[in-house]
Parts: sequence; C-alpha cells; structure tokens
Amino acid sequence: MLFKQMQYFISIIKNNSFTEAAEENYISQSAISQAIKSLEDELGVKLFQRKNRGFTLTSAGEYFYKQSLIIVDEIDRIKQSIVRISTQKNDVLRIGYIISYCGFEIRNAIVKFSEIYPDIDIEIHTGNHEELYELIRNDKIDIIINDQRRALSEEYVNYYLCRSSCYIEVSNKSLISKLKEVTFEDLKQIPCIVIASKSQQEIEIEYYKNTLGFNGNIIFAETLDEARMLVAANKGFLILTSHQVSKEVIEGISRILLVRNGERVEINYYAFWNKMTTCILKEKFAYILEKEYK
Repeated sequence: MLFKQMQYFISIIKNNSFTEAAEENYISQSAISQAIKSLEDELGVKLFQRKNRGFTLTSAGEYFYKQSLIIVDEIDRIKQSIVRISTQKNDVLRIGYIISYCGFEIRNAIVKFSEIYPDIDIEIHTGNHEELYELIRNDKIDIIINDQRRALSEEYVNYYLCRSSCYIEVSNKSLISKLKEVTFEDLKQIPCIVIASKSQQEIEIEYYKNTLGFNGNIIFAETLDEARMLVAANKGFLILTSHQVSKEVIEGISRILLVRNGERVEINYYAFWNKMTTCILKEKFAYILEKEYK
C-alpha cells in the first residue's frame, strides 16, 4: 500500500489539489484523503499543514516528497527493465565491433564464451563508431566493443578492456616507412585513409581533424581490405591501434608507431552495454574478452 500512497502523495503535490489528484488517479476525493491520513498515521507524522482549503508541506512532508520521487522513479525503471527482459530473446547475444578491427581477441573470446554457453547463439555486427552507438541506442545490439571517442555515459556500463597504442600502416614504397615513429606533422602531406560508409564520412572527418588533430587530406575506403589495397598502392596511410592490427606481416606494408609530443598516441578500449538491460551473458562475455586483451 505504501507505494500507492506515495503515488497519491506525489499527485497531490503536482496538482496542488486533493480533488485534481483524485481525478487523475480515478478515485474519489474521500478515498485519496483517507489514503493520506492512513499514511500519516503509519508514519506517525503530519505531512501536510492544512489551511482553509489549501495546504503546505511540513518539513517531514518535504522530505517524504523528495524520497517518494526517487523511489517511484526507481520502481518505474525496474518495471521497464522487467518488461524488456521478458520480451527480449535470451538465447542470442548480439555483439558489435568496429569495422576496421582484425585482431584475434574478439574471435577467441567468442570461442571461449560458446564453450561455456553452447546454447547461446552469437550474432555479429560491424560498423563505424556512430553506427554501433546508434544500434545499441535503439536496442538492436546487446554489447559493443569500441575505442573511446566520447565522454563515458552513465546510461551504459563502460567496461574497461585495455589501452592500445596507435600505429600507421604505410606502403614500403614510401620513404616514411623507414622511420621508427611518426607524428601527424610528419604525415600532413600524405592522405589519411579512413574506413567509413558514405553516411559516416562527415563524422569521421570531424573526428580526425578536431579530435586527433590531423589536418591533411582524407580519402575513404569501405572495408579494411580496400583500405590496405590503397596503402599497398602508396595512396596514403591508415591509422590502426595495436588491437586492430593482425599479427602477421603484410607484404608491401610497414607499421610505424604514432606519437604526439614525444609520447605514444593511445586509445582506451571498452565494452559498452545498456545498464537497463544488463545480464550475466553480457558481463561474462566482457570478462572473457578482458582476459584476452590482457
């Protein structure tokens, strides 16, 4: 009964009227007044100071109002989560990762996860950063593995995986390939090859220029294979992190450490999922993946 009384109490404050609160809750004024009286008797305090036809809140009433807002809001969130869980397929884990990723960690984590949960199907999705965020925002994917490009959101679990150094891949035909490390200043005359769909190209240009600080020309490829063909043909360089590159040597291509102000350029990797739909499957996969990165 206390939860319902809290709802009535909030409604009375919101409407500044017992009568309008009763109408809003489809009960009589006498019924809502009796519910509040029972609440005050149960708590042993007066919540309202009644004056003529109006009222003010006592100090106890003000405290109870604040706590009621918090509790009712939390219960509403729990209800929404229960509905999501009850309607969500629990035999599929939908995993998304950045389209340019070609490391072995995700693959190994999927293998180990499937050994523990053989009845759980795995769906794989790839995309650019914003495409992946859009998928998870619209509940079309369960968990994404991505490097951090924005401030961490309180709406999501931000499960830290590792910190990864940045490298460039460049053709062996380029004299740049003889260097041990490079800066963006060294690369300003060479086009940067960026993997992105047409719809994401403007977003990628903004990120590379305003966040990474690369002010040279940018050309686009839609897949990692296409980007590496452009690199091999000496059309530009490609930026990858140490956890995006494969371990094997690629003929005709060199990898060089990217630095800024004498320090490695590094990026954090996270697994992200919605806090409202957290579950053991997402947590377990993130834990397994973290071990693979380490």
